[in-house]
Amino acid sequence: MGIKILQEECVGCTLCVGACPFDAIDMINGVAVMNENCTNCGACVGACNFSAIIREASEMKAMNIEDYNGVWVFAEQRKGELMDVAIELLGEGRRLAEEIDTKLSAVLIGDDVKGLSEELFSYGADHVYLSEGEHLKQYTTDGYTKVLSQMVEAYKPEIVLFGATHIGRDLAPRVAARVDTGLTADCTRLEIDPEGKGLMQTRPAFGGNIMATIICPKHRPQMATVRPGVMEKAKRKEKREDQQLIEFTNDVTAEDIRIKILEVIKAKKTGVNIVDSDVIIAGGRGLDKKEGFQLLEELADRLGGVVAASRAAVDAGWIDHDHQVGQTGKTVRPELYIACGISGAIQHMAGMQGAKTIVAINKNPDAPIFKIADIGIVGDVYEVVGKLLAALEEKA
Repeated sequence: MGIKILQEECVGCTLCVGACPFDAIDMINGVAVMNENCTNCGACVGACNFSAIIREASEMKAMNIEDYNGVWVFAEQRKGELMDVAIELLGEGRRLAEEIDTKLSAVLIGDDVKGLSEELFSYGADHVYLSEGEHLKQYTTDGYTKVLSQMVEAYKPEIVLFGATHIGRDLAPRVAARVDTGLTADCTRLEIDPEGKGLMQTRPAFGGNIMATIICPKHRPQMATVRPGVMEKAKRKEKREDQQLIEFTNDVTAEDIRIKILEVIKAKKTGVNIVDSDVIIAGGRGLDKKEGFQLLEELADRLGGVVAASRAAVDAGWIDHDHQVGQTGKTVRPELYIACGISGAIQHMAGMQGAKTIVAINKNPDAPIFKIADIGIVGDVYEVVGKLLAALEEKA
């Protein structure tokens, strides 16, 4: 399905502009024009009072979904090093594969990366589909899209998962377009429909205010990008005899790639890495002021952790967005998460409820955060954190 604006019927009332949650409609010369942000949600269709916006039936080719089988994970690697999100997806992929009684496979693309297949087998992949070549040494949209699209058409997987990284977000939609299927981006939860056995893909929508569950019932493969840090990493296991390496010969040439990479310059990381930290001290609206994060910094330093924040604290300008945890921020799974002055809105809890131990400090005994906390402390955050620091000082 697609959304089309009938410009000859448009009166320039701008009702559709206000109704669109994705800023996908521009007014040009008094007429509504769709831009690249459109997700085909249809909000503008219902908002238009002049029948100037319609849904068009897509011309996707018919397919027999029964021909598709298996769960694939795109094993993203950079300079021969497997990315953590690939290991997370193998863990999640295994769970999905067992629910629909199928095989779990990793897709490995690059140059001289065959050695990574053993690592992928150790994380539970039943098959590793490998495609190598000199033109695949560095990631390019053209090269990787061509190879992965050919692999999908040749082997017909039922589900294909990508990490929602810079590469995954670039590659996945292009592959989906090539093989005529849908894609759900930035998923935070994946489930199998117990009746139809289709993939239910859940992601935040409308600025994180609701959770939308999306299905792809008529086309295959079912494709999704998944936020790093959301899923639990697969555990290493001994290699099994039935695991198989399948090499795919690609025909990518220099002419297929429209850009030439002259030099790769790694930007110096200035932001905080809260995703990989084992200890996180997070502050929210209950801190009441920016200076409250200085106290949390002291506690984080004592415990060898980092400081994070809720969206409310970030929106108030108390701390940078790099520290935000939640549906519109980052998803974390630390060993210890101390929530200071955070009420526990569902959008925030979705980003940290996977923590091993959650400690909540809030003066409101009815705060929702206490429902998921392992340890709850009702009291003033400054007083409680101050006592924690004093206790740590005594033990030092």
